[in-house]
Amino acid sequence: MQIDKVLIATTNKGKLKEFKQLLSNIGIEVLSLEDMKEKIDVEENKKTFLENAIKKAKEYAKFYKIPVIAEDAGLEVEELGRYPGVYSARFYDIEFGGKEPVKDNKDKANINKLLRLLEGKENRKARFVSVIVFYNPEDFGIWAEGYCKGKIAKKPVGEGGFGYDPIFIPEGYKKTMAQLTSEEKNKISHRGKAVRKLISILKKIITA
Repeated sequence: MQIDKVLIATTNKGKLKEFKQLLSNIGIEVLSLEDMKEKIDVEENKKTFLENAIKKAKEYAKFYKIPVIAEDAGLEVEELGRYPGVYSARFYDIEFGGKEPVKDNKDKANINKLLRLLEGKENRKARFVSVIVFYNPEDFGIWAEGYCKGKIAKKPVGEGGFGYDPIFIPEGYKKTMAQLTSEEKNKISHRGKAVRKLISILKKIITA
């Protein structure tokens, strides 16, 4: 199979930056949704990370007629029954746990809600989940998943990363994901693990 370019189906600049770093060594041109002249919206309304990623990958690939990599990822907190899960990006706005007002930005609202719900709780175990789907418009797809286990900090620390990074302390570390360099984060992150698995499969397909 010949693949010379791939579209990363995300509007999240933090995710896009990480994907470009992780895919920089496989010799494929990486495009973003901002590179596309026509725009479409694909609603993430499924109940699992995999279903959301498949839906995005298929719809973008069939619309733009190029191979697509789509991801759904989020944070699962043990004490909260694996919430926010697939609702991670909009956790502040769902009924579970009560809605959280957006004062600065949505990321901070999500963090504030999570810390509020965990206030006084001893169990702060959590994990980041990433499910990544590669889909070719000729009806061919593969997928991979990655996990990063850790715990939720008592307060946000660090300026790097995005999303829940300032309150997530990875296993084996005493600092949050937001305090790690991009190189450190990519080695241990859920997204890094999933992308490396996907790349190993893609390389076999490209050279087949």
